[in-house]
Amino acid sequence: MVNSLIVVCLLTMIIHTAETLSYSVRYAGVKLNKIAIALSLTGIIVLVSRTANMIQAPLTAKFVDYAKIHSDFPLLNYLRIILLASSLGTLIAIAVFPTFVGLFGRIISKLEIEGSIPKLLTSVTIGQLKNTRKYIRKPKVNLYNFRYLGIPKRFIVMNVFVTAFYTVGVISSLYAAHLMPQYSTTASQASGLINGMATILLTIFIDPQLGLITHKATENVEYRDQLGKIYVVLMGSRFVGTIFAQLLIVPAAQLISMLVKLI
Repeated sequence: MVNSLIVVCLLTMIIHTAETLSYSVRYAGVKLNKIAIALSLTGIIVLVSRTANMIQAPLTAKFVDYAKIHSDFPLLNYLRIILLASSLGTLIAIAVFPTFVGLFGRIISKLEIEGSIPKLLTSVTIGQLKNTRKYIRKPKVNLYNFRYLGIPKRFIVMNVFVTAFYTVGVISSLYAAHLMPQYSTTASQASGLINGMATILLTIFIDPQLGLITHKATENVEYRDQLGKIYVVLMGSRFVGTIFAQLLIVPAAQLISMLVKLI
């Protein structure tokens, strides 16, 4: 099962790296004042994330089935390692954020010329791929300046909770299926009970605020330079959220178990 765990962890890292890098697409669009084109590219990130999730989910569920047969199998430890991979994926995204801002800026400019994703992909040459090395940038983090960015503290806190709920949703439902073998099928499909709370918080508190921050940067050149630091703060809060998910896995599984019994 160790090999399967490695594969699941790699896929989990890809999912969280891709989702976190959506900030780099937004920032590149704002810098070029082409936010509409940039947002259209987020579909590619969603495609990468969902494709990886499509493979990762059944592989993770396999651990639950294995634990039914082998009572000594450390299922909870495996699930915590998977959550740790989500934290690592988020850290990777933070590290390559400056690099991908430059890369996505180039892609946005090319997309505007080519007019479509298929034409953009077919226009890529080996020489252009080699030239991507010049976009590599080292991450620079100056925590001292973050205090003056004017981000509401409740916005950061909400981003932590939303990330934690989304990260732990599927994992906790699978663990609930392990805790309640008689309702395993129902519990394994109940991740929406946890993700639903995250969706409500995201819709009410996160998306509108993020839209306002991005819009403000498109109209204010001075604020535009700060936007990159703001996105780093948001990515940092996502990382904290993935760590917080470690504390939620058991309570969330117990909550799902309780709700499943009431259904």
